[in-house]
Amino acid sequence: MSLARTLRLATRFSLREMRGGLSGFMIFLACIALGVAAIGGVNSLARAITAGVANEGQVLLGGDIRFELVHRQTTPQERAFLEGRGTLAASAKMRSMARLPDGSDQTLVEVKAVDDLYPLYGALETSPQRDHEALFSPRDGVYGAAAPSLLFERLALEPGARLKLGNIEFELRAIIDTEPDLVSDGFGFAPRLMISLEGLAASGLMQPGSLVEHAYKLRLPAATDEAGIQALAAQARETFPEAGWSIRSRANAAPALSSNITRFSQFLTLVGLTALVVGGVGVANAVRAYLDGKRGVIATLKSLGASGGLVFSVYLVQIMIIAALGIAVGLVLAAAVPFVAGAALATVLPVPTEAAVYPDALAIAALFGLLVTLAFALLPLGRARAVPATALFREMGFEARGLPAPAYLAATLTISAVLAGLAVWYSTDRFLAALFVGATIVTFIVLRLVAMLVQALARRSPRVRSTALRLAIGNIHRPGALTPSVVLALGLGLTLLVALALIDGNLRRQIAGNLPERAPNFFFVDIQNTEVDAFAELVQTQAGDGKLVRVPMLRGRIMEFNGVDVQKIEVPPEGRWVLRGDRGITYARNIPENSTLAEGDWWGPDHAGEPLVSFAAEEGRELGLKLGDTVTVNVLGRNITARIANFRNVEWESLAINFVMVFSPNTFAGAPHAWLATLTTPDTTAEDEARILNAVTRAFPTVTTVRVKDALDIVNRLVGQLATAIRGAAAVALIASVLVLSGALAAGNRARIHDAVVLKTLGATRGTLMTAFSLEYGLIGLSTAAFALAAGGSAAWYVLSQIMDLPAAFMPEIALSTVLIALVLTVGFGLIGTWRVLGHKAAPVLRNL
Repeated sequence: MSLARTLRLATRFSLREMRGGLSGFMIFLACIALGVAAIGGVNSLARAITAGVANEGQVLLGGDIRFELVHRQTTPQERAFLEGRGTLAASAKMRSMARLPDGSDQTLVEVKAVDDLYPLYGALETSPQRDHEALFSPRDGVYGAAAPSLLFERLALEPGARLKLGNIEFELRAIIDTEPDLVSDGFGFAPRLMISLEGLAASGLMQPGSLVEHAYKLRLPAATDEAGIQALAAQARETFPEAGWSIRSRANAAPALSSNITRFSQFLTLVGLTALVVGGVGVANAVRAYLDGKRGVIATLKSLGASGGLVFSVYLVQIMIIAALGIAVGLVLAAAVPFVAGAALATVLPVPTEAAVYPDALAIAALFGLLVTLAFALLPLGRARAVPATALFREMGFEARGLPAPAYLAATLTISAVLAGLAVWYSTDRFLAALFVGATIVTFIVLRLVAMLVQALARRSPRVRSTALRLAIGNIHRPGALTPSVVLALGLGLTLLVALALIDGNLRRQIAGNLPERAPNFFFVDIQNTEVDAFAELVQTQAGDGKLVRVPMLRGRIMEFNGVDVQKIEVPPEGRWVLRGDRGITYARNIPENSTLAEGDWWGPDHAGEPLVSFAAEEGRELGLKLGDTVTVNVLGRNITARIANFRNVEWESLAINFVMVFSPNTFAGAPHAWLATLTTPDTTAEDEARILNAVTRAFPTVTTVRVKDALDIVNRLVGQLATAIRGAAAVALIASVLVLSGALAAGNRARIHDAVVLKTLGATRGTLMTAFSLEYGLIGLSTAAFALAAGGSAAWYVLSQIMDLPAAFMPEIALSTVLIALVLTVGFGLIGTWRVLGHKAAPVLRNL
């Protein structure tokens, strides 16, 4: 029979047989729909956010192109170049301390000073709504300011109140409701305070070496496309090779946000794929149970001369039709995610989402769903083809040991390889994706080995006197036992949950406990050269035995390695942060605290030769640097080249003063700069910290003070929000595990009914059987929980210690909750199914024995 005719005949049989409905396939449908919806929904939402950023690029960036400088403003030549290309708006951004006029309270603020052309695109929305002059121009010698409601709440102020910034007072004239280009300025640790450029100049905050970021935004002619913008950027770099400015176009308005969304969506996609693969186990169980119920039909077809290929095709067509239904349901749910989640995220994300249907994201999800279905359905179908009709008529079913024909094994392995390859190919970080896929494969193999080990131990266990326990142990290792399905179903979901919970718990413990114990109490930024000694004297007077550490600090951008532009160098993802934007740099005669030499020698205290630099060892390895290489940095509009003299091991987790690059003192001789300081007072109270903060702010109004505890609280909240989202994603995998578990228990109902009827006929009571089944499910659940704790704990240890460089601690509460979840799910679902089994009448079953 030709292939075409076989498929036509198989389709006819399939459609006729499916007239009875989808009984037995609801879990199959749910597993596929859940996984497809998770993958398609996450990718669709990521596309919606990315599209929103792209469509609103001009508004989010504040222009068509943005030039940014640190420490300095443009030269007259640079400004003339920019003004000749379009409408130019200038702004400046820095951190400082805002305080009440009477000095009774103060807070850190993100100061943004704008000119009268701000914003070039979009609108600054305030309450009450006012124009630039009404908001910021001086009245009776007092400049105006605007701020979000957070600043008003923090200092208990109302519009019209005054606060001091630097050396002068400002009047808070309005509340900022919407700042159009907020997201392009990056993440801030403090509320915004918006003033005019004239007000910033009058405040005295801008001193030589002060950490000020100057932004210049251009509105270009309407016909300018992205190619024209890139040509302008290239011309600017060529005309001013030592300007050291960072250039962004409207197509890359919020690179940090876009990058984080991409990474997070990739992670959630992999979690969704895990849920889909876990659901694949449910597919296999459902197919096996369905075929087991069709033994008589399959035996009849084979007896009437149907070939194994026809039988295989009939049920493959049925399974693919049902899979298509599940995929369709998942795609509908995924398509709705940008519309539903976009509205929910409107108050969280500072960018609009472009709610639409994204066919590419849905196509990827559908493809994954199709491949998972085939990968897990072929082996049960192959076994059904191989079992002879006589065996089926004797009620032997498909539990016979052994593997199907090599062709089915080869097809399954090929599809699995394609699935893994696509998961890696569609990821931006392919190494991480490959690691994730590899870990999933290893986990599946290990789970299978765990199930075999549990069965082997049950088989070799000594005979016990308890009838119920003896039945439970026998059920664990008998042919067709539920053990492999239950261990596989729960193991992967619980392992993922344990790993994420341990990572989250350890991160929170570090941020809330260990880091504050080792971290300094304060960071002080923008201490001027003329003030540094007086500042140190005041702090020592206020802090007593506190330890004050001060170092010179400049900002610089890495331009070249060994004379090659860093933009032309392929850098691994883990090292790109060093080249992104400006870096804090310093110079020192001696090796900094919290650092040890890893390679090379430190320069002498009176070194006066070639500029030298000490590079952080780990970051140097990630960038492929070695001793003797040259690094070119742009500082204050000048390119300075230094040779790498040594590499240092840096303890970043100490939160002390650390730099990627430390230069020899002669490198920046005569360059204007400010100082950075930390104060560590281990036994200080909150009242003492408030007193120190108030004293420093009063005496040195231009010095920015950052209380480390406040910064850690913000980070802790962010980690909590991120952990909530991750736990929600992990819950999808756990839900899939629960579905698969219930499917596995349902698939074993025929054998359970047979056993229960025979045992009841021989005198077993319902209580004995319930106890036996409870013990069976409990032992399997405990075994699965033990594996999940070991595997999840190992995964969490690797992520924490090897990737995050943080200490990893085992948390007993995680272990207890994992065991409880495993027992509740296995025993709970098992007893629900068992109660139905025990309710069957004996006569119909006994007549078919």
